[in-house]
Amino acid sequence: MGAWSHEPFANDTASDWVDVLMDATNLSHIEATLDRVLEASDSYVEATDAEEAVAAVAVVAQLLGRSPPITGGPEGLQAWITGVGVRPSAALLDKARRVVDRVLAEDSELAELWDDSESAADWRTSMAALRQAVTLD
Repeated sequence: MGAWSHEPFANDTASDWVDVLMDATNLSHIEATLDRVLEASDSYVEATDAEEAVAAVAVVAQLLGRSPPITGGPEGLQAWITGVGVRPSAALLDKARRVVDRVLAEDSELAELWDDSESAADWRTSMAALRQAVTLD
């Protein structure tokens, strides 16, 4: 049975994405993931791309120190975040915010799936908190 929760890393797609991330030594995998969703601006965003992008945004928030330490996420992720020692650029933060907006849009499969669930409010609250975490004051 697959994992499914409103939390960014609590689905199988995000867990698989993190496995690839932990082989990286910089933020290029994160940026490529965000770009994939942003490049779909005129088309439907598939749920798997959105789930990976949400995980990427959550990692960006962690790199800023703006969200609580990851609990229940893939093993080793917190150590990777601590060890990579890179602060996200302003451009990457802008992409992260735009990705959250895109994932919440009408033509996002992930938003449709959550809106059809009993946990839609929890998911939308989680997404709002994630967007706030990557917004500079």
